Order: sequence, then C-alpha cells, then structure tokens
Amino acid sequence: MGGKISMAAFFVVLAANVLQSTYGATYKVGGSTGWRVPTNIDFYEDWADDKDFVVGDALVFNFTTGKHNVAVVTEAAYEACNTTDTITIICDGPARITLNRTGNFYFICAVPGHCSGGQKLRVEVRNGNRHAAAPAPGPMPNSKPPSAATPSPTPHGTSSPPRPSATPRGTSSPPPPSATPPGTSSPPPPSAATPGTPSSTGRGTSSPPPEANSASLLVATLYPILYLSIALVLLC
Repeated sequence: MGGKISMAAFFVVLAANVLQSTYGATYKVGGSTGWRVPTNIDFYEDWADDKDFVVGDALVFNFTTGKHNVAVVTEAAYEACNTTDTITIICDGPARITLNRTGNFYFICAVPGHCSGGQKLRVEVRNGNRHAAAPAPGPMPNSKPPSAATPSPTPHGTSSPPRPSATPRGTSSPPPPSATPPGTSSPPPPSAATPGTPSSTGRGTSSPPPEANSASLLVATLYPILYLSIALVLLC
C-alpha cells in the first residue's frame, strides 16, 4: 500500500512540473505590496533579483484603477522615466502580462512622479523551461539497493599457496593416535607380552608383569578346591 502511495505522489509531482513548464509560472509583482509607489526606491528591483523568469511566465500587477497603471517601455524610457514614449499601457487593474520572449522587459507607472518614486520594474527572461532547470526527483522509496560488487578474479601470475611438503625420506611418520583414552589403556593379553619389553601403552602406565598374571591364575584355580574342602568338612 505504501509503495502505491509513493508511486502516486511521484507522478503528481512530475505532472505538476510538466504543467508548470508548459503554462509557465505566475508572479504577483511586489508580493503583498502590489504595484504602487514604494517606500524604498529599489523595492521592485530587489523583488526581482531572486526570481528566475523564463519564457511563458506571467506578471500580475495589482493596482487600483484610476490611481496607477502599468506601461511597457524601452530601456531608454525606463532609465529616464519617460512616460510619453510607451510601447503598451494598461490602465485597468489588475493587469496580467505574459513574458513571451527572452531578454529584458521594462515596466513603469505612467502616472507623473510615480516612476521617479521607484514604481518601475525590470526583469530578465531566459530561454528554456522550468522543468529542465528543476532538480531531478530522488530515488523511489521502494527502490532496490544496488547489488554487491562481484569480486574480481585472481590476477594471472599470482601463485597459489604452496602445498604442504611431503614427509622427508628416512623420517618415520608418527604412529596414529590410539583410540583408547590416555592413561586408561588395558594391559595386553598374557600370551602377547614379552618379558623385558616395555609396553607401547600410554605414558606412565605399564602392563603388569607376567608373574602377577600367573599368580592370579593360580589363585583362581585354588578357590574351587578350597571351597570344596570346606564343604566336605561341614558335611562330615
């Protein structure tokens, strides 16, 4: 749902930019002050300084009919406040004038004394449209992040890490580790034991001598005879 709203907002902004570039912007000369004799002689010059006028824009002069007017004049008439050498004059307010060409436009109020009091305006119009000058819209909120860069292949001529060297000749490889936990190896069977030969079991643990094994066998043989003798004594 949020993606659809973002897409709709994007197209609304785009359509507004296209319409503005097609029909132009409308400026109210002097803003809330309107078109009248200003308190500051440079008021209208300062008002136009931060504006970007293009072909197709329109100026609206708000004034009271009968008290003021707006006249389009040449540069020379503008500089001299010549109210008799006008190109066009509009006496009914408000007046709307479309900037239909590039270059400078000059406007004055032809009422005597008003132009010299600062009621005059000069604007510079450039070629082009406002949509081309506007910054490009930012990326969509739901746009996918850029994919991670693919790692570059290993450059030719780079040697691979050396393989482990083989066991040197004449050096015996260590025996594989015993599966029996250290220190808990069982003694070898009596038949496999060799007198005088150390056991190969874990460190610090030696197999019992063969004599101990023989004594154990002897005791195991005598136990039944002893039990049998005691039984015979009890029966008698």
